Amino acid sequence: MNLCYKPNLEGKVAVVTGGAGVLCSEFAKAMALCGAKVAILGRTLSKAEAVAEEIKAMGGEAIAVSVDVTNAESVKTAHEEVLAKLGPCDILINGAGGNNPRATTDKEYFEMGDLDEETKTFFDMSSEDVEYVFNLNFSGTLIPTQAFAKDMIGREGCTILNVSSMNAYTPLTKIPAYSGAKAAISNFTQWLAVHFSKVGIRVNAIAPGFFSTEQNKKLLWNEDGTPTARTGKILAATPMGRFGTPEELLGALLFLVDEKAASFVTGIVIPVDGGFSAYSGV
Repeated sequence: MNLCYKPNLEGKVAVVTGGAGVLCSEFAKAMALCGAKVAILGRTLSKAEAVAEEIKAMGGEAIAVSVDVTNAESVKTAHEEVLAKLGPCDILINGAGGNNPRATTDKEYFEMGDLDEETKTFFDMSSEDVEYVFNLNFSGTLIPTQAFAKDMIGREGCTILNVSSMNAYTPLTKIPAYSGAKAAISNFTQWLAVHFSKVGIRVNAIAPGFFSTEQNKKLLWNEDGTPTARTGKILAATPMGRFGTPEELLGALLFLVDEKAASFVTGIVIPVDGGFSAYSGV
């Protein structure tokens, strides 16, 4: 990994929830290359351990910690482990989140007759399915922040970075629960930035555009590897005409966690989207 921007994070402890995912594992590696001690928090310990081993092979320091970010007791246990092994948290990346097919509609538009067909419509989504997605994204940001932000109070250079989405600006079709949850993350980022402004904690977010990951693989690619119709729409609405790569998020990430470069930056959400949010389609 070659970083175009490399702040000095020596002595910092960075905690990354969802740290075994495609995007957040790159975040963890980048911060380790900048000198931070990194805690990889994930639901599946073996996946988190694999990322931690990669970081160690690069010469960095990392630990893997099992956690369910929607469960306060699980997060409390993870916090205690990080505190014992690495020390108090300086940088918290709230990267855990995602969608679930149960909270997704089959079609973009509801049409007459859909109720009579074997089509999953808006009316088929249960409140439990929607709640699951909201909990994973919003509670999965709230609970880790409650646990790890206590380490930051009154200490210099501490920051929280949340992961929002293009859905927070304009909801995408088919995924109402995920869109609403990410809109809540952007709003919560601003709320936290104001709430913690007197105790030295900066809070910002990045809003990735479209990146091809395991989570959205079935939406973007057919089984034979050809692009789906949805991929065609996405690329047509992205002025740069392609998906992003995980490395292209690192500049925004490292800028926002750098206490020198971004010392007066709090409460913002930076889109990294190839122009998607700027394009009207005309």
